[in-house]
Amino acid sequence: MTAARGNGASGNGVRGSGARSRGSRAAGAAAGALLALTSVVAAAAPAQAAGYRYWSFWESDGGKPWAYATQGPATARPADGDAIGFRFAVSNGTNDTSRPSVAPDFTGICGGVEKKDGTKRVAVVVDFGGPADAPPGETPPEKPVKAGCAQVREDATGAEALAVVAKPLRYDGAAMLCGIAGYPARGCGEPVAETGGTGETGGTGETGGTGGTGKTPASAAPSASATAGGEGGGPSFGVLAGGAAVLALGGAAIWKARRRG
Repeated sequence: MTAARGNGASGNGVRGSGARSRGSRAAGAAAGALLALTSVVAAAAPAQAAGYRYWSFWESDGGKPWAYATQGPATARPADGDAIGFRFAVSNGTNDTSRPSVAPDFTGICGGVEKKDGTKRVAVVVDFGGPADAPPGETPPEKPVKAGCAQVREDATGAEALAVVAKPLRYDGAAMLCGIAGYPARGCGEPVAETGGTGETGGTGETGGTGGTGKTPASAAPSASATAGGEGGGPSFGVLAGGAAVLALGGAAIWKARRRG
């Protein structure tokens, strides 16, 4: 009897070990599934852009240094004697936004233009940036900076003054300023990959209300859908639904394994 009880005890011990082994295998499989899910979601997540390529808008009041605009050129109304500037470059949304490379010299730009009744004179500077800022397949104009004096009605906006000096202008459907004097010919606020050379970084500008605080204005930044690149911008519903199913199965397997243990 003693021996039999000893054999029985031994047999129970073997059965217990087998249950624990099966539970361990189930838990391991569930952990592996969770790891696989993590890898799938990580692979499906879009890479973060290093910045965006678009125009920034600057102002100078009475000969002061360039200051990042606090409103867009469509609403800004410079006074007689002021200067406005536009710079095409790449911005990562930080405080290193590139200014126009030419000083806001109203006297040098508009000194020979006589003020007329009912008008104002605004110095306009357009800096097309360097080759490193250019979109793929495009080259900045041979003359990197264009400056001129816009004589416009007294209540004219910065956008109207720009149109006098640097046509043609190109806008997108959201009234974002995409091209000045035909440059660039394509694109509008597109993301720039981290691997791409960008040179100096730039800010943004849009005729429908850009502005600036030294950072990429929310009104001018590309939308989340545009940043994501449309349909391929993130994990699809199928990936997320499949991931939820794996999580559920994995949790059930671990629960069963613990019960058996």
